[in-house]
Amino acid sequence: MSAAVGTHGVRDAGLDEALALMSGARIGVLTGAGVSTDSGIPDYRGEGAPVRNPMTFSAFQSSELARKRYWAGSHLGWRSFGTASPNAGHGALVDLELAGHVTGVITQNVDGLHHRAGSRHVVDLHGSMDRVVCLDCGQQYSRFAIADRLDELNPAFARPGAVRLAPDGDVEVEDVEAIVIPECEVCGGTLKPDVVFFGEFVPTDVFQAAASIVRSSDVLLVAGSSLVVNSGMRLLEQARRARMPIIVINRGITKGDSRATVKLDAGTTETLTGIARHLLGD
Repeated sequence: MSAAVGTHGVRDAGLDEALALMSGARIGVLTGAGVSTDSGIPDYRGEGAPVRNPMTFSAFQSSELARKRYWAGSHLGWRSFGTASPNAGHGALVDLELAGHVTGVITQNVDGLHHRAGSRHVVDLHGSMDRVVCLDCGQQYSRFAIADRLDELNPAFARPGAVRLAPDGDVEVEDVEAIVIPECEVCGGTLKPDVVFFGEFVPTDVFQAAASIVRSSDVLLVAGSSLVVNSGMRLLEQARRARMPIIVINRGITKGDSRATVKLDAGTTETLTGIARHLLGD
């Protein structure tokens, strides 16, 4: 069924049904970009989102110019992206986990905000922008260390200017060919943020960790995801096959609406905080 959260503190039947399903249950949570919009990170697919052509893994691997374009845009965005703060929706999930209601959070986001908020059991389904990995030898780096190297190699980055931030920390830049990108200090190989690009598969161990959260839960709560990406739908299908109630919170249509037990067409921050107040008895 589809329902919207009532205004002025009045709950409708859809929210009441969702709360009844979650009361006393173990809740597995799957989050998407909509959870982070109130932290200042725009949604890929929400209303008004610009049309984008995200970097594919094959382009990143095969073209130095593509890598320069990616690193330049990603770096300039990271300076804003990396300082974003968790919002009340992230905090509500922390409170629910600490009280034993939430078994874990599976996130499609790469912003690290669930970790910063204090969630303990988080599976970064698509990786995290705060880590960088060498594609040749596997050496890992802190994103902050690579950001410092990029600044040293490219003094022009210090020039002030407006940065239009995207959900993966990317922005548009000019004069891409002049950009100098760092190499791996161990082997001289190609560095890449430790995130799943379009055209890459979620690592098997990561997906299994996410699937284990679903299996250990009684209810699957999807918050702020359009479920367009296949990895999220695979987890929802796992819950459906287990005859698990599925609750979807998202503004607008999602790919999983027809499979949802309850669909709440609402903002994630206010809905998650309302759910936490109810389940925690505040």
